[in-house]
Amino acid sequence: MSAKRALFSTSLQNKINAIKANQAPFKIASIEVANPFGLAPMSAISTAPFRLLMQELGAGFTVSELISCDGINHGNLRTRRMLTIDEREENIGIQLFGDDPQSMAHAAQVAQEFSPKFVDINMGCPVRKVVTKGSGSALMKEPLKAAQMFAAMKKVLQVPLTIKIRTGWDESNRNALEIVRIAKEEGVEWVAIHGRTRTQQYKGRADWDYLNWIASESPLPILGNGDLHSAKSARERWQSTGCQALLLGRGPLRDPFLFLKAQASEEQLNSDELRFNPQDFIEVIEVFFGLLERHVFSARELQIQLKKHIVWFCTGLENAAQFRQLVFSLQDSEEILKHSQEFFLSQSKIFGKERDFDEAFMAGGHG
Repeated sequence: MSAKRALFSTSLQNKINAIKANQAPFKIASIEVANPFGLAPMSAISTAPFRLLMQELGAGFTVSELISCDGINHGNLRTRRMLTIDEREENIGIQLFGDDPQSMAHAAQVAQEFSPKFVDINMGCPVRKVVTKGSGSALMKEPLKAAQMFAAMKKVLQVPLTIKIRTGWDESNRNALEIVRIAKEEGVEWVAIHGRTRTQQYKGRADWDYLNWIASESPLPILGNGDLHSAKSARERWQSTGCQALLLGRGPLRDPFLFLKAQASEEQLNSDELRFNPQDFIEVIEVFFGLLERHVFSARELQIQLKKHIVWFCTGLENAAQFRQLVFSLQDSEEILKHSQEFFLSQSKIFGKERDFDEAFMAGGHG
């Protein structure tokens, strides 16, 4: 824990500090991070306020939402604003997407001015509007172009270059290992792999057998990603996987304490003193609101971000559907916070138990 002022109350911060005491210095290739559990890049989600919140709640490193190299190069103010890093962020990578090697190299130079710890290339986004332009997972179909992109970006970067891919375009074209070997030749530091093909989108199950096989054959560190929806699944994967680190995406959206729980000892998990309670959830929402106020540029943006994260936090809780409807009907932030407090305080009996996260959740593309 750094010497900077804590975001949370003494009560919650003591729980956080007790679990963070389990951390030991950790390196992935040349990149130092706090622990091997990172926040995955997610479009319109992995913004500075949420990244900082997750860092303080146990994420070992974070990656920004995917940011358009064309938007950066054309001087689009909204895109440039997405490059902003809070001065309290410590282990943050900026993720870029595009289809042209030189355009990506130029955007990487601009991104580097914001002092990220590494720059990441999005080669995994399955969304149509991204892949039809040759970006995201479409780059997996063009290994030669990918190699040119790696080389062009390495020439201009003083920070490490990393990439995030999928297992392949479809089941008959699972070429992740080919991309990994090309990345090694061009000086990429690590490869994060979402355990689905592009055509799967977010359907079915992530193929962890394939991820473990890749990790066993890879000349680079492999970061596994996919279906780490609960602390139990994250802990079990970390104990069994051959991957050098894990990226958690949709899981922390439903349980903001997931990173901490994944690192807690069995004794801590069973301790009443360290168990996260309804008041802790309320405090996380209030802190997140404060972070949003500092970073967003309009009341509308603040409301959208606050509402969607609150309703994700309540997934799987009693009367969650009615609460979601109420939240989206409210237009005043103080009213949203008031009703959120009432809702979470009504959920005392479910806390301390693992919620069932097997149901479909956010099946769209998020980077």
